[in-house]
Amino acid sequence: MKTGSPLLILLLLFILPLQRSYAQSYGLGFYSHEVVQDQRTGLDLSPGETLCFKNNFEIAFDLTLFTAHKDYYGYVLRLVADNNENIDLIYDKNAKENSRFKVVIGGHFSNIAFDIPESAIFSKWNALKLSFDYDKKLLRITSGGRVYQTAMGLKKNSCFKILFGANEYLDYKTTDVPPMKIRNVSIREGTAEKYFWPLNEYEGSVVHEEITGKNGLVLKPLWIKKLHYDWQPVLHTVVDGPASIAFDAKNEILNIIADDSLISYNVKTAVSLSREYASGKMNLRRGNQSLVDDKGRLINFYIDRQMVSTYDAETNRWNQNYPNTNITDFWLCNKFYSAADSSLYIIGGYGHFIYKNQLKRYHFPSGTWKDVKTTGDAFTPRYMAALGSSDKGAYILGGYGSSSGQQMLNPRNLYDFLYFDAEKKTIKKIYELKVKGEDFVFANSMIINETGKTYYALKFPKNKYQSSLQLIEGSLVSPGFKLSGSPIPYLFHDVRSYADLFYCRESKRFIAVTLYWEDNNRTRVSVYTLNAPPIDKEGVLESPVHASASMLWYWMGGLLLLAGAGVSAIIWSRKKQPSGKTPFLESENIRPVTEHPVMDPDRVNGIQENSNAIFLFGDLQVFDKQGTEITRQFTPLIKELFLVMLVYSIRWERGISSEKLKELLWFDKTEESARNNRSVSIVKLKNIIDNLDGCTISKDTGYWKLNFDARSTYIDYKKYVSIIKNKKKLNKQDILDLAEITKRGSFLPNVNYEWMDSFKAEISNEIIDTYLHFAHSVTIHGDAELLIELANYIFYFDSVNEEAMTMKCRALAHLGKHTQAKTAYENFGKEYRLLYNADFDKRFNDVLNS
Repeated sequence: MKTGSPLLILLLLFILPLQRSYAQSYGLGFYSHEVVQDQRTGLDLSPGETLCFKNNFEIAFDLTLFTAHKDYYGYVLRLVADNNENIDLIYDKNAKENSRFKVVIGGHFSNIAFDIPESAIFSKWNALKLSFDYDKKLLRITSGGRVYQTAMGLKKNSCFKILFGANEYLDYKTTDVPPMKIRNVSIREGTAEKYFWPLNEYEGSVVHEEITGKNGLVLKPLWIKKLHYDWQPVLHTVVDGPASIAFDAKNEILNIIADDSLISYNVKTAVSLSREYASGKMNLRRGNQSLVDDKGRLINFYIDRQMVSTYDAETNRWNQNYPNTNITDFWLCNKFYSAADSSLYIIGGYGHFIYKNQLKRYHFPSGTWKDVKTTGDAFTPRYMAALGSSDKGAYILGGYGSSSGQQMLNPRNLYDFLYFDAEKKTIKKIYELKVKGEDFVFANSMIINETGKTYYALKFPKNKYQSSLQLIEGSLVSPGFKLSGSPIPYLFHDVRSYADLFYCRESKRFIAVTLYWEDNNRTRVSVYTLNAPPIDKEGVLESPVHASASMLWYWMGGLLLLAGAGVSAIIWSRKKQPSGKTPFLESENIRPVTEHPVMDPDRVNGIQENSNAIFLFGDLQVFDKQGTEITRQFTPLIKELFLVMLVYSIRWERGISSEKLKELLWFDKTEESARNNRSVSIVKLKNIIDNLDGCTISKDTGYWKLNFDARSTYIDYKKYVSIIKNKKKLNKQDILDLAEITKRGSFLPNVNYEWMDSFKAEISNEIIDTYLHFAHSVTIHGDAELLIELANYIFYFDSVNEEAMTMKCRALAHLGKHTQAKTAYENFGKEYRLLYNADFDKRFNDVLNS
């Protein structure tokens, strides 16, 4: 962006807060006929007194109705004058079209009757205004740009009781309330605004008035902000078997598939129905999942047996049952239905210590299964990812897995955002989330808005049993996200737990579902809803900006600010002459940017920025001097040549001989042919690495060697070697640097060359030995927390390392965390039993005393 006019910048700063405020979700909702009479909402603008007006006055407010209610009848507004005459605005959906709103004066209908189209009354805020003209003895109502009026007897200096919804005022009591929402209640007398109640509260029964402080009182409030921030629990139940869920988006029905019955929860009506299967008890297997296809069919599948069962709603039968089978290999996989090819796609999952990256397709018309081969970017094996379908494919976000797929080889949190094109069968990486603080994984589905280029997903930390789900909103094109809504309680115990997210387009609500399978083969189901758009904590605290008389100073201040900005712009433009100085640096409150000394890349803490960098831990990645990833420029042969020269150059420092290159890469070629191939390949490699600053190929010593300028090029493997070769002189920072490197994954897990196997094994052993060697120099009294971290680092590479377990348990016990110490011991025992099919023979107390 150009260093543009300060006038424009200040104008934007002035206007943007106003824009944001009007986008807020706030107001007061009214409990209606869906609850018993004494639970319905009523608003009294002047509790204990009346409001009096000497001159003509008007009452204005915004109104909308909740969707999917059975009864839409009741009092929107009731005024009771001091002569005991009532003036009522009533809504009756069952009335004739164009006359659903009626005005009653005393005991008679007036000649005012009007309507607001359903397309507006249910979907947006609609402005209503009642004007009381003392001089002409008229009541006027303005709605949708039209004015309706009727004659009525009015006396100046009249006082009124003003009531919305239900009330218990004298002989004017009523419990008939339409399911409505109102906000921005304003009363003007003459030309001046006298009272304003924004109704922007989050909780409580006090309704704050902003001009005079004459607060109102609400009974049984349904605050709109709360509906947009707090997830509302709508269903808690326990069902038989390992249940799964499927959402019918068209009808907004959540289906809970249990062993013996189907429970259908209607989001619109908040009613759930249970039907026991006519086909008998389903033999649901743990790991089964369900969905609803584009024809509205309810489908359950169990991928390990490649079986799909379809539910017939008319006969209340499933078309097939499942046999007894082993535990699934595809826990918490992702799935979506593609209407374009009438297929079910299943991706990822976890089972028997292996993370999956397979993509499987079930074609409904032919009833056939097929493994899908993809091209494009790599898909790291994972589970606990989020998937959101689109018209042509699906977006996939994050998860937990490892580059090799093996649980014991450095599993880690993943934060890549990918797109799978179902037609082209390609996977494209869009970006990588940059996460600070606590790691997290995702509920099974995310909501995609391709028009707005956004998504919604639920994230949660996987290292806690008493965990919580948090809604996030992110972009489809660039990294970054924001939190929205309150946390949802979530019991997480790995594959016993499942969470999912859905969206109701008509009701404009998010649906979150949690499942927890218990040892008695029953599943706890919890369902929550949140109104869209969701707001964050900041939105809960914010008040809407109201353009009233009270805003005069705001506008005047803004105009003065803009006027001053105009002067500043003139001065600024005059200063914008070549002077050798940056104009903004002349302010004493702004610190100039200073140059920092060049640092040795081997000693800089943590991974460097992705420019002029080469990463060998985790997936191979090469970034040029502009920060563009150029890994895909390497053909298979050039990539192997690059890696063998790089590893030999760093590990042995001297490089690799021509004879060794022929042995590894061109063993089937004659000397002359191998020499020609080598010359051509090195030229191709040189053309690629020329994109990195300070990177050259040499053969000065008779060995082929890759040379790098340490001041400008970062190589994680080079830094790794510099750390482990000084094992006896390691300090805490070295260990943290090593951990930062290995968090990306093991050494080139997706590259399989025979000559590299020895390097990989050596590196894994070196890492474990380095951590253990340093641990021996740390005492429990000196730094128990560091010992715990070291143990965790070792577990990345060896989940049954007894020395690491002992170190962790003793350190935790020293810190007084005895329960955590016992848990660490028990988890180790489980891993040991699974790996060796035998119990670990050392008792907990023996471990602590060893």
